[in-house]
Amino acid sequence: MVGVKTSLKYFVVDAFTSSPLKGNPAVVLLLDEEKDQECLQAMAQEFNLLTCFVTKVTTLKASKTPRYNLRWFAPASEVKICGHGTIACTHAIFSTGVVQGNEIEFDTLSGVFLAKRIIENNRSGSHEISKNDEIFQNGHKKFLIQLRFPLYPTVQLESNEMKLVPPSLKGPSTLNIMKMSRENDLIVELMSSKDVTDYKPKMDEIKKWPGRGVAITGLAPPESEFDFFTRLFSPNFGIDEDQVCGSIHCAVAPYWSKKLGKSHLKAYMASPRGGILRLNVDTDAQSVLIAGEAVTVMEGSFVA
Repeated sequence: MVGVKTSLKYFVVDAFTSSPLKGNPAVVLLLDEEKDQECLQAMAQEFNLLTCFVTKVTTLKASKTPRYNLRWFAPASEVKICGHGTIACTHAIFSTGVVQGNEIEFDTLSGVFLAKRIIENNRSGSHEISKNDEIFQNGHKKFLIQLRFPLYPTVQLESNEMKLVPPSLKGPSTLNIMKMSRENDLIVELMSSKDVTDYKPKMDEIKKWPGRGVAITGLAPPESEFDFFTRLFSPNFGIDEDQVCGSIHCAVAPYWSKKLGKSHLKAYMASPRGGILRLNVDTDAQSVLIAGEAVTVMEGSFVA
């Protein structure tokens, strides 16, 4: 960071929650111009949180939807795809008032993703915001942010990969062991949500898995409002337990959709902070709609 110092606006946003200090926190930095990777990684290490860098794309194009370049950095390395970070970015941009519509496009390492504001209606499900919608609650705007992410199928493990599965996840409560086809995340289905919440991860075991992380999932209790519970551990990215991960549901949601015979799902991330995800699996479009609330908990300036 050599040269003239600049002040960069940042937000800390808790994603997949409507309550501060719940869900998954992410830092959002609004940049006037692109910065080199070493600088971005250093800033993420400084915050010691998932840090998102967004830069407005000014090139004229046919679409009227505002577009931003977006990169996600965990404290240890860059991330190829991140749901909660994208939710946080969308929330932060809308909160500035610079976008008047309800849609934003993000150009990322994993492609261009569309994010939009929607209203959740208990009777009719979710729908796009119209001029007639009242989206204020207690003086604050009340809406969900929905992302259209790619659907990543799960595939079974090869025999050599089975050797790398944490021994603590090979017990009698394990129903299925698979991995995400794209990010190589390990996904283990356990017998129940209680097995998910009670699981005590051994990070030394989990670090041996060569993918992004190790996820566990289980059927939610019938009396709950959820379809399934999930947890994700990513110590190799500097995050022992991901508080709420959107992108893991690119694979977990289609898995449960097929198993439960339904496309609309509600998931609970059973981390210490917890988080709620509304999911819609679209097999025809090979995509997963991931929606959640978000709340800004901090704003400030980063001098770089």
